[in-house]
Amino acid sequence: MTRPYAPGFHIPTDLLLKAYASGVFPMAESASDPEVFWVRPETRGIIPLDGFHVPKSLAKTLRRGRFDIRFDSDFEATIDACAEKREERTSTWINAPIRQAYVELHRMDHAHSVEAWRDDRLIGGLYGVSLGRVFFGESMFSRETDASKVCLVHLVERLKARNFVLLDTQFTTEHLKRFGAVDVPRAKYETMLAEALKGSATFNP
Repeated sequence: MTRPYAPGFHIPTDLLLKAYASGVFPMAESASDPEVFWVRPETRGIIPLDGFHVPKSLAKTLRRGRFDIRFDSDFEATIDACAEKREERTSTWINAPIRQAYVELHRMDHAHSVEAWRDDRLIGGLYGVSLGRVFFGESMFSRETDASKVCLVHLVERLKARNFVLLDTQFTTEHLKRFGAVDVPRAKYETMLAEALKGSATFNP
């Protein structure tokens, strides 16, 4: 994994998109650290869209329709919620320069959110970057059980419907493996990425 630091405390959007196109993404040591570093993992996590798996318990939740699912309804609230400290995570890699950069990407139609709402309250969601026919998942959060998982299911449905071919998760976790996430070596990933960047896909209708 490479970790060269970015100059200054602002990430230009053109640089950020070029980084994604080359298999690199930014992180920060903590929310209070104004610097960012670039990450290029030796192995990359992806969820094959044709191999996406919905666990049985989650399928029941989906059938109940517990949440109002919205796309890009409140991107900034979603990224802020992803950055919140929680019991299981006392720090976050989403600092001010990263937040600013992704909000700018959202305004350029290159960053999107999937959100779970109930009674006009945001209770779960995820956000990521779209480029070519790739969606790079960045972070997710839940304030109620299964809220972010339901958002992931709706994300995959949208990606399939809108001509995307690659869902990048950066890393795999046991949580993501339940949905079919796998690790691929860097060289293989970068070949997949180059192919998926050919052509275009539109996240929103």
